[in-house]
Amino acid sequence: MTTAMSSAGPSRPAPADEAVPPASAVPTLADFADAAATLEGVITRTPLDESQHLSDVLGVPVHLKLENLQRTGSFKIRGATYRLSRLTAEERARGVVAASAGNHAQGVALAAKALGIRATIFMPLGVPVPKLLATRGYGADVVLEGATVETPLRLAAEFAERTGAVFIHPFDHHDVIAGQGTLGLELMDELPDLDTIVLGIGGGGLIAGVAAAVKARAAAEGRTVRVIGVQAANSAAYPASLEAGHPLEIATLPTIADGIAVARPGDLPFEIIRDLVDEVVTVSEDDIARALLVLLERAKQVVEPAGAVGVAAILAGKIVAAGPTVTVLSGGNIDPLLLQRVVAHGLSASGRYMTLRIPLPDRPGQLAQVSELLAIAGANVIEVLHTRHGQGLQISEVILQLSVETRGEEHRAHVISVLEGAGYAPTVVAD
Repeated sequence: MTTAMSSAGPSRPAPADEAVPPASAVPTLADFADAAATLEGVITRTPLDESQHLSDVLGVPVHLKLENLQRTGSFKIRGATYRLSRLTAEERARGVVAASAGNHAQGVALAAKALGIRATIFMPLGVPVPKLLATRGYGADVVLEGATVETPLRLAAEFAERTGAVFIHPFDHHDVIAGQGTLGLELMDELPDLDTIVLGIGGGGLIAGVAAAVKARAAAEGRTVRVIGVQAANSAAYPASLEAGHPLEIATLPTIADGIAVARPGDLPFEIIRDLVDEVVTVSEDDIARALLVLLERAKQVVEPAGAVGVAAILAGKIVAAGPTVTVLSGGNIDPLLLQRVVAHGLSASGRYMTLRIPLPDRPGQLAQVSELLAIAGANVIEVLHTRHGQGLQISEVILQLSVETRGEEHRAHVISVLEGAGYAPTVVAD
């Protein structure tokens, strides 16, 4: 594991006589190597774990890069640390400000604490509690405002303008992308025959860094590596932007993958992704919930929704690969209450849990008869609600609502068929 970060850690600003790349410059292999050297002893070199289940699904070896086990629970510590390490003494004295749904906030807060830099972080109101508490725990001043990350981004930029603090963008900066790209170098070192990398996209900093680092390294070695990006369908700005040829701002819908819910691609990440990423696919909320459940049950990994979209794409049949494949579990900072809801949703999406609503005549023995039918069908009853109150009920009717465990879609259909065959009219209640 890594050694602890100290105030003597990543503290090497670019020398005065060294050309500092502009924020809009695409990082080179030399930049990624410098970032990797700076992060040595600061970040954790996270494990690469082969998944037999996902390998069977995809038909080639599939490995999980466990960045959910990274310091602060996310890859974001890479880009944040490298960005802050290159600030001048004068910039450090002014403090830093950032905006984030949680993971970038923690990365900036921890790096700032290690370097003795004052940090102010703007976060949306609905930020998961563990991310909020961790960010405050690292010593940052946290301001909660706005429903999505777009509002904190605007407020952080205004704060920087007003106070002189250095704005640390979560994805649209050369040094942030260079720091995130060190993950790509690790993958190339750990899996020499790597064929395909699958990872999520929010603003694009991670996949831009990984794609630039991996493509340059692979070209130098005379081979190719495919890079595939995945977005939540409810917040997928990249497909439309790539089709238009420039970044577009979209109207996002709510998604459990809050860490990648970004309405507009970053300018620099977009440029890199347009040129270097081979494909971008989208996944549904059900796909993401199912992936989280698979990771819990098969890989024994706790992953936040944004970190599981690569697995979701594999399970949904969105990925085609010819050789060893890596999908990055980019973060593990999930609110336990959200995890509880997502697991229930994932069970339902997998056909392993359903809630049935059954109208019954109000006479003795009906509940026993339905229970007997469910036992015959092999469904396990979890919860029962029996009521005479409800819209549309006749005075002689009751409603029976049952939550049952099933063994998959085929068994679920069988349970419904058994009930219908006995003359009942069950309806499945949406999650």
